[in-house]
Amino acid sequence: MEIRKLNKEEKPPMELLLLADPSQQIVEDYINRGDCFVAECKQKIVGVYVLLPTRPETVELVNVAVLEKQQGRGIGKQLVLNAITVAKAKGYKKIEIGTGNSSIGQLSLYQKCGFRIIGVDIDFFVKHYPGKIFENGIHCRDMIRLSQDLDR
Repeated sequence: MEIRKLNKEEKPPMELLLLADPSQQIVEDYINRGDCFVAECKQKIVGVYVLLPTRPETVELVNVAVLEKQQGRGIGKQLVLNAITVAKAKGYKKIEIGTGNSSIGQLSLYQKCGFRIIGVDIDFFVKHYPGKIFENGIHCRDMIRLSQDLDR
C-alpha cells in the first residue's frame, strides 16, 4: 500500500470522504482549504485523509476514511500515523482531530496512535448537520476533541 498526496488535477474520492463526514458541503469546504492524501492498493484508492491548517503551528486531521470492505486491516491506523509523520515534516507542533461521541472504534484508534482527549464540543453534530446521525446504536451529538503534541 502506498499513501500519497492527491494531485491537484485529481478529483477527491468523495464517496470515501462521505463515509467519515455525511455533509458534502462541509467536505468540499475543507478539501478546498486542506491537503488530501490517499492510500492506494493495486492502483485503487482504499483510504483517504485530509490535513487542514487551523492555527499557527497547528493542523487538524479532519477526515479519515477506509473503504468498508477494507476496514479492520490496519489501513486506518496507517493513515493516521502517516498524517502525524506528514504534519511533523511540515513543521507543525500540534495535530488535532475530532470525532463523534458515538465513534467508538475511532476513539480507540486515535488514542492508540497517541492522541489525548482535550475536550467536548457539546451538540456539535446537532448544530452543524441537518439530520440525526446514529452510529453503534448511539445518537451522535457531541464532538470529542483530541490532540497530540508533535515536538516531543
